[in-house]
Amino acid sequence: MSIASTRREFLKASGWGVTAVAASGATESLSFMSGGANSSLSPSDVEIWVTDENQRLARGPSITWSSNPAAASHDSITLNPNEEFQEILGFGAAFTDAACYMFNQLPPNARESLFRELFHPSEMRLSVCRTCIGSSDYATSMYSYDEGDPDPDLKRFSIEHDRQYILPILRQARKVNPDLFLFSSPWSPPGWMKANGSMLGGSMRRQYMPSYANYFLKFLQGYEAEGVPVQAVTIQNEVDTDQDGRMPACIWPQEYEADFVSFHLGPLFEKNGVKTKIWLIDHNYNLWGRAAAELENSDVRKYANAIAWHGYLGEPELISRVHSTHPNAEMYWTEGGPAYTDPNYATDWCDWSETFTGILRNWCRSITGWNLALDEQGRPNIGPFSCGGLVTIHSQSKDISYSGQYWGLAHYSRFIRRGARRFDSQSPATNLFHGGFKNPDGQRVLVLTNTGAARNCQIQLKTKAASIRLTGNSVTTLVWR
Repeated sequence: MSIASTRREFLKASGWGVTAVAASGATESLSFMSGGANSSLSPSDVEIWVTDENQRLARGPSITWSSNPAAASHDSITLNPNEEFQEILGFGAAFTDAACYMFNQLPPNARESLFRELFHPSEMRLSVCRTCIGSSDYATSMYSYDEGDPDPDLKRFSIEHDRQYILPILRQARKVNPDLFLFSSPWSPPGWMKANGSMLGGSMRRQYMPSYANYFLKFLQGYEAEGVPVQAVTIQNEVDTDQDGRMPACIWPQEYEADFVSFHLGPLFEKNGVKTKIWLIDHNYNLWGRAAAELENSDVRKYANAIAWHGYLGEPELISRVHSTHPNAEMYWTEGGPAYTDPNYATDWCDWSETFTGILRNWCRSITGWNLALDEQGRPNIGPFSCGGLVTIHSQSKDISYSGQYWGLAHYSRFIRRGARRFDSQSPATNLFHGGFKNPDGQRVLVLTNTGAARNCQIQLKTKAASIRLTGNSVTTLVWR
């Protein structure tokens, strides 16, 4: 099965449909975003936030802990907060050229309002976002920072393209959330560095690895000079496919990536005092064997100790295979998004929340979706895929609508702080997915995804318990101290 067809199947399963935020009869809850969980909860109170067919991230009636719980049922969840796992970095999506272009089309006051909603620490709090080193398939045009005839010394190198709207958008987002963590990925080196001489498909040529390492360095230095420091880079978006030459892409065999990190990029960063982290793979779960093998390489491990994952092929449990042999390596989820062609775009919050829970229960420290914003037809787009944005900005009216992925992600990003730790939770229930987290201030968060019918659920915590009614096809976040 090709990666391209796998992506289509994944996107089809993810869902899309250009609709308003709330379905007919639903309660719109955007006003919630200026409030938030109460930091002065009493020890007996559990605050509730719900998304279902009638409401979006709406505050429900609080529940309380009881010291005389009923007997555990099939729908009970047992929390074990003393058994902790990975530290959480945060949540976000990608500032592609396309997304930045769409943000730039908004009137300044509308963009300011949307950015507060998306990035402000008191609201959605998106904090781990991706940028592109040159163009991805979601761009207004195909470009690198040094196109043309071979230029090994990079005398032509320039980030001028990004000064028009990408860098201003990134500066504005970081002003709203100063803790914004950015990582950057190339979809292709400049065409002259590749065997086919084009950014479309093809593979890297070894002879240009020193030049390409310097290309990364110049990119980071250029962004730093523009007030946009980048905290991590991946070597290549989706190392294992050239996308049949239909978009910017590049194949990087395992030994190429290992050698590039070990003998070129890592040493160059070290020589120049660059603190930017290097993340490996940036592709699907099914490459878990490659990830483990690269981490076995001591030359690679000297400079890179993290794997970036996509969810288009395989299951997140494969991440745990890598963790079992390399427990000190860090795991990050760096791409996945909805499709504008699917009618469930605005209502598939359960599908996405189930996905997010699986990712987090398999050691990932962050979740970063695909395009932050696109128009109603998934544009701008120079590639073959039908992706939709986390939000949609209508090309003519500039109205904003929200994906099911947005609502699913909000149940995590809005409540789980940077530095939180995931803790153990167990349940025999089917169609009920759960993830527990402890924030640095001691606040606890539990996200429940009920993909089945309405049910009564009992939460058991040591010697006490709390009962909650979960509506069907719902995501519910519980917050307590």
